[in-house]
Order: sequence, then C-alpha cells, then structure tokens
Amino acid sequence: MHLMELRKQNKLKVGIKQSARAVNDGRVATLFVAKDCEKHVVRNIVDSAKEKNIQIVYVESMKKLGEACGIDVGAATAVIIK
Repeated sequence: MHLMELRKQNKLKVGIKQSARAVNDGRVATLFVAKDCEKHVVRNIVDSAKEKNIQIVYVESMKKLGEACGIDVGAATAVIIK
C-alpha cells in the first residue's frame, strides 16, 4: 500500500496507545512504524505485531507518517484495522 493512501482508510488508528490496543486485540491488518522514532517507544508493539504475523511497514519519518494520516503532527505508529 502506498503511504499516501493511508488517509483514505476508514479504519485507521494513529498513535502508540491506539495502535498497541488494536494490535493486542488482534484487529490489525497493517502496522506502520516511523523509522526515526525512538526504538524503546515502539519495541513492544513491533514485537507483538511480529508474534501475530501482522504486516509491518516502516515509514521514513514521523512527520511523513503524520502527514499520510492527515494530521498536523508527527506519528510514531499507525494501524489499519481489519
């Protein structure tokens, strides 16, 4: 999926807390992670996604991920809900 198609998704959750909750509930199709966020911030959610065989897409920066999600600030993670 192209990054700029994210904002067109109806079932999009943005941010660590919402993304982690969705991953833990097993409701995620794809996890997007910004490469420039601190690794300790996203380590648990990435590990959980790998355990559940969820597709992980790495995005160049938090700023680009935020823009792709249609928000004015950077985002460390975003998920598309199944």
